[in-house]
Amino acid sequence: MGMDGGYSGFDDIHRIIEQEFIIEEGLVEYDLPTFYVKPRNDAKVSFLRVLEKLEPKGYVPFMRERNGRLTIHVSRSESKKSGRSIISLILFLATVGTTLYSGYWLSLINNYDPYLGAVTFSLAIMSVMGLHEMGHKLAARKYRVKATNPYFIPGPPPIGTFGAVIRQESLYPNRDALFDLGASGPVLGFIVTLAVTVLGIMMSYVGPASADGSYLKVPMLFIYIEGMVFNPNQNPILFFAEAASIFILQFTAPPSPSSLALYVHPVAWAGYVGMLVTVLNLMPAGMLDGGHVAFSILGHKVSRIIGILAIIGLFLAGFWLMALFALFLFMMRHPDPLDNVSKLSNKKKAFSIVLIAIFILCFTPLPLF
Repeated sequence: MGMDGGYSGFDDIHRIIEQEFIIEEGLVEYDLPTFYVKPRNDAKVSFLRVLEKLEPKGYVPFMRERNGRLTIHVSRSESKKSGRSIISLILFLATVGTTLYSGYWLSLINNYDPYLGAVTFSLAIMSVMGLHEMGHKLAARKYRVKATNPYFIPGPPPIGTFGAVIRQESLYPNRDALFDLGASGPVLGFIVTLAVTVLGIMMSYVGPASADGSYLKVPMLFIYIEGMVFNPNQNPILFFAEAASIFILQFTAPPSPSSLALYVHPVAWAGYVGMLVTVLNLMPAGMLDGGHVAFSILGHKVSRIIGILAIIGLFLAGFWLMALFALFLFMMRHPDPLDNVSKLSNKKKAFSIVLIAIFILCFTPLPLF
């Protein structure tokens, strides 16, 4: 073992790491305790045990590979004040108000009860946005990553909110944690969106299409749910192919004024918005949820190439504001996990297929004809 340089707590840190790793050399580099180690067992699991023991003592370990050798650097953890609960509460109440107004406004367009529409839309859209963020919060709690409560962002009609955000206050331990933090929000949000869409379409009515109306281009999943709600006796498997063909036709053929149209209830609109939000969050760019997933699977270089292609795709699809937002996040280098050596587990790699399926089912063309 090399000289400890008089670093306070060096011996204690050395003892904890030695319980999980074989220490080949220990020294202080740039005022950081640094250990060249070999794993006794699974390095990923061993590092998590080291992290669990060092965190209460005010230290944060980082595992890296240097010149073919496994190294663990240890730094003092920074104490950060958690976000004020009063601010998140004020923003939540403000967003409830703006979504109530949006639901009222949307109800008047298609002749629904404005007061019932206001309440049901607010509940639906707040559930979609809130449970998306709750998925992130639960994943953060699972991996002991410090994170604030959700901050809802009020907005104007027709949505009434710009979503919600959770501020992460500590780094994720490994790629598995990063994958779960990125995937948990879209998956939980998708489940809620699915329920909201079914309920919303059941509350909607079909009538003659208006020649001067605005028509939504909707995701394949929305078309499928609409068809199954109004024609429950059709073969659900065969109708999936028909829904896919209808979805593709939206790119080229506007609806005929003589055809029937679904006059969406505000709750159905909340389901549509939920699908749109799911797709945008799953874009593999920058610090978006999909960007976290792409980084955990592909690493820095390949995920950045994928991110550039995703941003170009957003521009070409007409989502310019979202593309600019993704580009802004893309300019920031994605932080490495504490353990940047261990690979993503095969189970999580396999689960990425589910995320791709959700993306395809919820993919939304340009919002309006």
